[in-house]
Amino acid sequence: MKKIVTFAIGLALLAAVLVPVTACAETSLSITSREAVLMSEDGQIVYENNATEKRPIASMTKIMTLLRVYDAIDSGKVTLDDNVVVSAKAASMGGSQVFLDANASYKLENLVKSIVICSANDSCVALAEYIDGSVENFVEGMNKKAKELGLVATNFENCTGLPAVSQFSCAKDVATMFANLIKHEHYFTCSQIWMEDFVHPSGRVTGMTNTNKLVRFYDGCDGGKTGYTNEAMHCLSATAKRGNTRVIAVVVGAPDSKTRFKEISDMFNFAFANYESKVYVDKGSEVGDVQVIGGKRNSVNIVATDKLAAFGKKGSVDYSVEYEIDASVKAPVKQGDIVGKAKLIETNGNVVKEVPLAIQNSVEAKSYWDYIKDIATNK
Repeated sequence: MKKIVTFAIGLALLAAVLVPVTACAETSLSITSREAVLMSEDGQIVYENNATEKRPIASMTKIMTLLRVYDAIDSGKVTLDDNVVVSAKAASMGGSQVFLDANASYKLENLVKSIVICSANDSCVALAEYIDGSVENFVEGMNKKAKELGLVATNFENCTGLPAVSQFSCAKDVATMFANLIKHEHYFTCSQIWMEDFVHPSGRVTGMTNTNKLVRFYDGCDGGKTGYTNEAMHCLSATAKRGNTRVIAVVVGAPDSKTRFKEISDMFNFAFANYESKVYVDKGSEVGDVQVIGGKRNSVNIVATDKLAAFGKKGSVDYSVEYEIDASVKAPVKQGDIVGKAKLIETNGNVVKEVPLAIQNSVEAKSYWDYIKDIATNK
């Protein structure tokens, strides 16, 4: 038996809310890069141009490299505090690098930071070897992850983005990868750094400067990944947030660096001028409680396991939130046990989104002596 509670909440959004808007419907953006896409953090496309054409993406490849590193951290395979011994192969990588010393030991978190800030190829290889034993095994995992994310035009041959015959992706896939990367809160502790020294075990220092200039020069931009090779031309994936509204923009194949930053900025400006996001239920927020039968506590709080939000054009449409919660649960219960869901509902009754609701704290079952105590105290 579940109890259902509905709360009506007004949100200024047009009927196009949660419906993708294609490039042909938007005429105020002029993008010259070979590929481009603008989308909300939950994947709704606002603008796209040749967004699924297979092309080299240069160092934006490192978005997937970082995703795999964070997956390894989340699974407990590695930690940010691990010490990584750098191989001669990793230390010899060309292109963007922090000039790691072969056979020296570096903190894993510092290697991650060097990839995010200055696109260090040597750090990518060092982490790939540390996590999966070889770059080849790590890249195999990158392609497996691409399939899990449902990418439509992506294949990896290396973890750096250096030119390779059969390595390619597309603007839409990059946006999807990046949307998943920014779910990791640690990423933002690195991505917003403008300049920082990378200190080697020997005391030698390599200066790092963020390759994404927008983190300093665009209001709200707090993350991004650049890329450049002769084949890929100038590339950039970036995210910006103002208020509750976060968007992601990608360009592939811009003619020069100035253009990639301008066109990403133009897409951000367009998004914030015309679209908005409303958070109805925030991740971790308490939404009520549930009765616990036979527990050391009679009830326990319930929290949302994820954010329930709506994104769309600025306008006017009303939505409601409905909470569907178990009437009671039997002890013992564990923190994180799912006991219901919160649903975002349109005026016509359609459910557009839902998030699970979970027990906030564990509750043990009453012992024999707990029942004796209850009897003695007339509870």
